[in-house]
Amino acid sequence: MSVLLMSLLLAGPMAPAAEPAPVAVSQGAVRTVPTGDPQRRVLLDTIRPAIESHIDQPVQFVVDVLRIQGDWAFYAGRIQQPNGRPIDFSRTPYAEALEEGMFDGPTTYALLRREGARWRLVDWVVGPTDVYYLGWPSTEGAPESLFE
Repeated sequence: MSVLLMSLLLAGPMAPAAEPAPVAVSQGAVRTVPTGDPQRRVLLDTIRPAIESHIDQPVQFVVDVLRIQGDWAFYAGRIQQPNGRPIDFSRTPYAEALEEGMFDGPTTYALLRREGARWRLVDWVVGPTDVYYLGWPSTEGAPESLFE
């Protein structure tokens, strides 16, 4: 027997070739939208009509997080009256949930997607009692890194 064949027999079965690792599709870098950035007003003004219409009150946003990644944007924060006072949720569709302890006040999340030159509101929530946005990567296709 040749030395090569003997070496192969003694080495045992060979492992199958490794599959290449999946390549992550890049959505670009995550960018925080700071106060004074013109995109900030555009994004918040895209969210505003849906929330104001729903609660039938004007709102001002208190921004905790406002990020853009590729064609996606994510807002997390709170809403209040334009004069800085709290929203009276007893006069909103959330009144019953508030009484039952199933409403987490002014906490607000929104997901937006750029379509051409305009932003479109994809989904939003006011007063969730859980981390509502964690499902958006699977339900809406938004990049997970936008929410980290």
